[in-house]
This record gives sequence, C-alpha cells and structure tokens, in this order.
Amino acid sequence: MTRPIEGIVAYPVTPFDSAGEVDTKVLARLLDRMLDAGVDAIAPLGSTGESAYLDEREWQQVATACVEHTGGAVPTVVGVSDLTTAGTVRRAQFAEKAGATAVMVLPISYWRLTEAELRAHFIAVADSTALPVMVYNNPGTTGIDMSPEFLVELVHEVPTIAMIKESSGDIGRMHRIVELGGGRVPFFNGSNPLALRAFSAGAAGWCTAAPCLVPEQVVRFWRLLRAGDEAGAAALFDTLQPLLATLVSRGLPTTVKSALRATGVDAGIPRRPLLPLEPEQARELDALVAAVRR
Repeated sequence: MTRPIEGIVAYPVTPFDSAGEVDTKVLARLLDRMLDAGVDAIAPLGSTGESAYLDEREWQQVATACVEHTGGAVPTVVGVSDLTTAGTVRRAQFAEKAGATAVMVLPISYWRLTEAELRAHFIAVADSTALPVMVYNNPGTTGIDMSPEFLVELVHEVPTIAMIKESSGDIGRMHRIVELGGGRVPFFNGSNPLALRAFSAGAAGWCTAAPCLVPEQVVRFWRLLRAGDEAGAAALFDTLQPLLATLVSRGLPTTVKSALRATGVDAGIPRRPLLPLEPEQARELDALVAAVRR
C-alpha cells in the first residue's frame, strides 16, 4: 500500500432501482456524500453492500463503480468473499485489476470450516493477488468464529495478509490481538457500539455503515480522538450510540436503506429474502438520524 488504511472506513449500501437493478447513479451520490465528509477509506461489497445477494455481474459492476468513482481519493477495500475459494480468488483478482487498494475476506461456508480449511482458504486468496488482505471475523453472520491467536498467526505467516477486522463485539479480543501482535498488527473494529473502546484499545480504524447516514458526525468523532480530545469524542459518541445500536438491531442493508430516504437518498429496498422495515420502525430510525444530524 502506498498509503495506510486507518480512521473511518465507510461501507456503502448497494442501491437498487425500482426494477431491482444496481443503481450506479445513486451509488455515486452516496460515495460523494461520504467522501465530501472526509471519510478515510471506502469499503464496498461487505455485509452492508449485500455482497452475498449479488450475482457475479452485479458484484463486478459495484466493485468497478466504487473504485472508479473514488478515483484514488481515499483507499478502497473491496469485499471479495464468496462461498468457494475459487470464487473468492476470482473476485480478489478482479478487484486488483479494477484498481482496489486492498481486499477484505470473510469466510463463508455451508459447512463450519476447520482451522486447517480456513488457513488454506486465506492463503490461497492471499497468494492469488498482490493486494493486502484484510481477514474479517464476524461469527454473528457466518457462524465461523476465528480466535485472535489464529488471526494474528495468519498475519505473521502470510506476507500479504496485513490487517484484521474484528466484529465479534468482544473488546477483550481486540486487547488480545494487541498483546499477541506486540501492537504491530493493524486491526479494525467492525462493531459499531464498541468504536470508542476499540480506538482506546489501539484499533487502526472503524469499519462502519454509519457514514451512509451521518458522515460528518462520524468523521468528526474520529478527528476529535486523533487530536487528543477524548472528552469531546466521548460526548459526540454518546449522541451517536442510540442510532448505532438501532442500525445493528436488524440487517444493515435493511436499516441503512430505510433511513437513507429521510436524508434525501433513495437506495431502494434490500434484496429478498431481506425485507424493509415496518413503518413504525422506520419512523423511529428516522428520528434517531435526525437527532444526530441536527
């Protein structure tokens, strides 16, 4: 990498039009919203971007659109996860050719994978591309839970596996990553409610969909922390907490797409089997967004 990935790593949803097709014009508007606010990186095609529900043509369309529109203004971390190792390798190679800065790999499998299977999977992906790899632990969505010991071992063993995204919601695991890595293994927090504590633990960044809705406030939180104003950052985070908790109460594509309409961006509805929020839930979420934005 020519520049480090750190700070606010923003995860855009994948907008769909009324016919259910990827809407790259709305995607460009969403990316501009986040870039104009000063996010530090863009990370398309994670869980927020409905990567698991896109066919290959759509996945490539979103990856290309995000990398091209970002234009190197900030790093791009493209989620390349697929059910098979071959599919993940194919996506990693596509992301590299498209000009991505790094790739993120979440293990997805019908069968629960052993550590030997996980290691072989990650090494195969890392060997297939020159891009840095972010290994992503999210047992809540995958049912696969990778220990800090295993993750740090991967970083030490494989030169291009350079970063860890930890989304278990366990702050103790982040402290363990610091301990095992001697403070030299970059890790990223993927659990919104833990952002403040994660940065205190030494996280290099916060991977979050919140900048889709309140980018200025999320960026300001990080800048206050970086400037050493811990009290100011903590006060701002207190105002963000109710919104962050509600966003993760349902699938992020569902909550973020619902709240986006109230901010002037119509990203469509999530792809089935995901369903939109009920009207009362949507109104409650809109009120939380409005409270942070004012």
